[in-house]
Amino acid sequence: MGYKVAVAGATGAVGHTILECLDEIDFPIDEIVALASSASQGKDVSFGERGTLKVKDLATFDFEGFDIALFSPGGAVSAIHAPRAAEAGCVVIDNTSHFRMDPDVPLIVPEVNRYALEGFRQRNIIANPNCSTIQMVAALKPLNDIARIKRVVVATYQSVSGAGQKGMNELYNQTKSVYQLEEQDPKTFPVPIAFNIIPHIGSFLPNGFTQEEQKMIDETKKILSPEIEVVATCARVPVFVSHSEAITVEFDEPIDVEQAVEAWHETDGILLLDRPEDAGYATPKDAAGDNAVFVSRVRQDPSVPYGLTFWCVSDNLRKGAAWNAVQIAQALAEDYL
Repeated sequence: MGYKVAVAGATGAVGHTILECLDEIDFPIDEIVALASSASQGKDVSFGERGTLKVKDLATFDFEGFDIALFSPGGAVSAIHAPRAAEAGCVVIDNTSHFRMDPDVPLIVPEVNRYALEGFRQRNIIANPNCSTIQMVAALKPLNDIARIKRVVVATYQSVSGAGQKGMNELYNQTKSVYQLEEQDPKTFPVPIAFNIIPHIGSFLPNGFTQEEQKMIDETKKILSPEIEVVATCARVPVFVSHSEAITVEFDEPIDVEQAVEAWHETDGILLLDRPEDAGYATPKDAAGDNAVFVSRVRQDPSVPYGLTFWCVSDNLRKGAAWNAVQIAQALAEDYL
């Protein structure tokens, strides 16, 4: 049996990748529609080996009879149309930040808290976490199963694709302008991103943290445990795809590198690449195009009684967004639909 599936935001970077992922795993589909704004109506989008789809207008689309809608059109748009789809009986998997902290909306990373899907019928909406949160909690879950995590300190190095296609275009154009000795004012980012690092993702909050940093704090608590303390510093780097994170974890109980490595080896979706002596560590280029969460540079933290520190990299368009959403759709199909 196949499903009737809608992909909202199909012309964006995440929407394109959702269609790629659905095609790659041959998700059982009887009918699929690509949705975007009226400005994109009639355009073609690729659906891999299955051909192309004509984009339809999200604002006027009737979700009646559709089983699953994967949304990535931006928070303001999801706020309007995700509830409309849900009320029509279609289960919405939303990739925006709009519903993530709603107490009656499950926030899901399937390898971490698949059990939380049980409550999805309250709103018929499931939230996909922030890209930087997804890869971190995926790496933390096997450790928390061994020894309870007390505190996490994370610094992120996030690619420009986290800001969508416009972010990628800005890095490309600014890099080209540098070599052509031309000036180009920043539009997507607050300051130039080419050959630069920007410690600023999202608006600044009254507590001094940015929205992106607060998302990592709040979402980790919702997904993994409200008892875990988290502090985050999020930076944008001049890389097109894949987010990197330096993660330091303090535990309430003893845990060593060997235990962590064994746990990661046994966890689906985690790829351990840790041979630093011959440059055997994960970089954004290694992760781009892959669905795994890469772990490298695993060390004991000598500054606390029980601590580990490690490097974590993942493709933010795939595991950080599209692939996680498709995994949620798979879980729904297997257990609930």
